Amino acid sequence: MSAGFGFSDEDENGKSSENNSNQSGDGGSDRDNSSGDSFGSFPPSFGFGAGANFEALFQQFSNFGINPQTLFSAGTGNNPLISIETIRDVARKFLATQNEVPIGLSDVEKCKAIFAIADNWMDNVTLFPTTTQSVQPAWSRRDWLDSSLTGWQGLVEPLAEGMAAALSKVVSEAGPDFTTDIGSEFGLPEGESISPEMLKGLTTLLRSFMGSLIATQLGHSVGTLATSVTGSNDVAIPLFTKSDSHLIPQNVQAWGDGLELPQTEVEIYLALREAAASRLFTHAPWLSDYIKSAFTAYGKGIRVDIQAIQEQAESAVNSGELDINNPESLTSAINQGLFTPEQSPEQELALARLEMILALIEGWIDHVVTSAAQDRIPSLAALNESLRRRRASASPTQQLFAQLLGLEVSPRKMRECAAFWAKVSELRGIDGRDSRWEDPALLPTANDLVDVEGFLASTTVPDDLSGLI
Repeated sequence: MSAGFGFSDEDENGKSSENNSNQSGDGGSDRDNSSGDSFGSFPPSFGFGAGANFEALFQQFSNFGINPQTLFSAGTGNNPLISIETIRDVARKFLATQNEVPIGLSDVEKCKAIFAIADNWMDNVTLFPTTTQSVQPAWSRRDWLDSSLTGWQGLVEPLAEGMAAALSKVVSEAGPDFTTDIGSEFGLPEGESISPEMLKGLTTLLRSFMGSLIATQLGHSVGTLATSVTGSNDVAIPLFTKSDSHLIPQNVQAWGDGLELPQTEVEIYLALREAAASRLFTHAPWLSDYIKSAFTAYGKGIRVDIQAIQEQAESAVNSGELDINNPESLTSAINQGLFTPEQSPEQELALARLEMILALIEGWIDHVVTSAAQDRIPSLAALNESLRRRRASASPTQQLFAQLLGLEVSPRKMRECAAFWAKVSELRGIDGRDSRWEDPALLPTANDLVDVEGFLASTTVPDDLSGLI
């Protein structure tokens, strides 16, 4: 499994907020629900028998911020393993504590004017034409959160499927003689074998648990991102079916606070970045599937080594690094990668592909924005430096990928990619540069960045570029 699974969603008294609530984000109710809905006989029967100790198990779920009421629907029937409702509920709860500022008519009109400037400047530095301007170019934090949920769910679902499959395989291969300590949680006398029916139920439970755990983690991460992203495409990942340009005025203001730079220059700079990303994602639609395929490849390579995990846990307990009776200690250990196994060659290749494409996207945006603004924004150097510092201090997006995949896209790699695009533009012009986004086969690997001329000579751009315009 990868690092970063699980959160302790606790209030100031150390109690799980989910456990204290009578309702979940998707309409779930208390365990003693008698209204006749699908949870009327909660918990559902998995063949564990009347003596099963579900109370202790459900308390452990609550300690991770997971509502047991919604646990059993994840990944069953037509339900995705990662529930959008869970992501939304967790993210909104976090966002509700952050003093959100609503969008007003003045924000909308101001953003329209800023994007008009940004699009005019961008027309001169990229082959990609402008996208249709949104009638709502100003978004609140909540607008970004709600609009991005489907994209996040689709991106991470293959990863969750891989994790769940790895856990299920461990349980299934153990067979009817599976007699580990977990049996006592289900009311089994010590040493008694678990029946095939119980194994099937346990596999279903573990699968749903993993989906709920990742959805909870993703909800926290997306909620955190909503407080810092300055535009709909600020994460530099194509999350939306239609990549319009939007600014989030509250976060734009916060981004510029303390820089002692003209706010108008900050706004135009961030609008340029948003407009650049919007054009790229619109005219290179394959990017979404390409990034998702890297997540899928990584997820398929996940393996769970129970013996290695037990040895790591025993060592951590003996050293005092881990207290198994303290959910916060366990969550911290997981987030820090305590139980992360070595990656397979296939997973390393998937991560290399993902890091490279993300760096190429960021590098292209950096380059075209600098090209558009270098003679127009006096504070451009200071703005670029501020952006570099934020990247170096680990942005929320970087932290999300580090938790889910153990991946950190190096700022140095982004700078190398920006230099690559600048060199391509110098050698082949704007058209020769942007036509590289026609097909992933036309993009460089990390090794190609050191010899741009050799790379260009070795690849041919098709004559028909109609797909780009």
